Amino acid sequence: MIAKMAGKISKILPPNSLSAQFVPNFQNAASGLNKTRNQLQALIELGRAVKTSFLCRYLNLEELRQEIQEGLNVVENWNSANSFICYGKSGELTSNHRAEQELSLLSLHLLQMCLVYINTLMMQKVLSESDWSQLMSTEDLRGITPLVYVHINPYGKFELNLEERLNIQLAA
Repeated sequence: MIAKMAGKISKILPPNSLSAQFVPNFQNAASGLNKTRNQLQALIELGRAVKTSFLCRYLNLEELRQEIQEGLNVVENWNSANSFICYGKSGELTSNHRAEQELSLLSLHLLQMCLVYINTLMMQKVLSESDWSQLMSTEDLRGITPLVYVHINPYGKFELNLEERLNIQLAA
């Protein structure tokens, strides 16, 4: 049992191999059923103990709560940007075809990465100016994210001139 758990954690075994351990073997149902139930109950209790231990640490350590909240904020910002970029049909995938869904998601990620890249270049340009860099504290710099989109209008007319470059200098 321990070997199966270790294999599952290290991703050597497929996910259903552990659950197959608890499916009763109908040929040996009488002899193995109590052992299987006891093992399953032991795993359930172990899971409860691990969860309780984590909750105690979470309630006790402010740093852990802050780290988790920061991670949640990053994910929430990412999902918000996804909803902004993919605003049609409430951001839902409109096709049942796997290839079209994959194309939609890859296009969404490409647009998001382009947005982050351009925002990073613009932020680097602004922060390279001494007036702005002197105003920023360590906490301010740590809180900057290039995944912002309030300056973008998703509706309306877009003029694209491929002969003209953005007024952004690339870092050497």
